[in-house]
Order: sequence, then structure tokens, then C-alpha cells
Amino acid sequence: MEVTKDMTIGELIRNKPEAVDTLLRFGLGCVGCPASQMESVEEAAAVHGLNLDDLLKALNA
Repeated sequence: MEVTKDMTIGELIRNKPEAVDTLLRFGLGCVGCPASQMESVEEAAAVHGLNLDDLLKALNA
């Protein structure tokens, strides 16, 4: 499954639970937070000041 910028964090975790380790490594510690379940990968990267391309590469590795 390819992770895209439009995928929600909730969808990502449900479909690719191993991605939690990558999200935590990038500083996205609130992966279980209710708000993050509806937040897109792109929005999460922006809120946390992360490079979206780097995050997507890591999530798709």
C-alpha cells in the first residue's frame, strides 16, 4: 500500500500499523490522539514543521 499525502493518520495506522514507528521517529507522538485520526499526512507534517517528502519516503520505505 502506498502512503499518500491525502491519507489520514487514522487510515494509515489502520492499514499499515508498522508506520507508527516511523511517525514516532519523526516526532509525531500523538498518533493515538483523536484529532490526528482525521488529519491528513500532509496536515500532520505541516503542523509539526516536517518535510512532507521526507516523511512520505520514510513511510513508503
